[in-house]
Amino acid sequence: MKKFCGLVAAVFLFPFLAQAAAVDAVLAVPRQRIETADYRVSGRMVRIDAKGAHTNYGITIKAHWFGDVLRVLVEVGSPQEARSHILLEMRPNGQTIAKIAHPGDKAASTLPLGKWSDTPFGPGFSYEDFLEPEVYWPGQAALEPTKYGARQCDVLKSTPGTSDRTHYSEVRTWLDHSIGFPVYVEKTEKGTGAVKQFTYIGLRKEAGVWSASQIEGKVRGQEGSTLLIIERGTAKANLKVDDFSNERMTKF
Repeated sequence: MKKFCGLVAAVFLFPFLAQAAAVDAVLAVPRQRIETADYRVSGRMVRIDAKGAHTNYGITIKAHWFGDVLRVLVEVGSPQEARSHILLEMRPNGQTIAKIAHPGDKAASTLPLGKWSDTPFGPGFSYEDFLEPEVYWPGQAALEPTKYGARQCDVLKSTPGTSDRTHYSEVRTWLDHSIGFPVYVEKTEKGTGAVKQFTYIGLRKEAGVWSASQIEGKVRGQEGSTLLIIERGTAKANLKVDDFSNERMTKF
């Protein structure tokens, strides 16, 4: 009887173990990419409104993993009225922090969660969208593999825990099966249920690191979009703590 019960338990437990193993395998590459981040890139954010008018923002992004925290510094250099420095700190426990400084500020100020969407880039990109906190959220499920365009993809569904600071209730990520890099992402906003769509264009590999030359963000059902266009950069920038200091934040 004990053997029979053990067999029954194993039969029911096996699918859950297999699912957990599949999720771990899918998450391994994006987590490694975050935990080895050390890059500097520059380019443009292009906001395209409902009528097709373009607004360009000069931008530089620096990122480095410091053992237990990812720091990302977004520097908006133009136009003049949009100049700002935004520091994002992401920890695996979900305690993401955003700080901002403008010309003339002596210190960066912390942005409350409700202000993370108040960017000049339009609804397609919030400050949170420069990060991938969803790969550390406690709710993870591997969905049916599928194709996105010509690429075979692993599809990951991520849901946050109660302590995770995020505007999203769910994120679904299509990861290229051979390289583990996203090609398409859908993020569902809390409250409104609006779905933001991100398409990764021009995947390339430099110094062993995969990246995209463009990312388009838009809200499903709404006209207009935002393009993050990377024009140059380095995958191994040798960044230090000082590159993300208050002195750097307030230097324009």
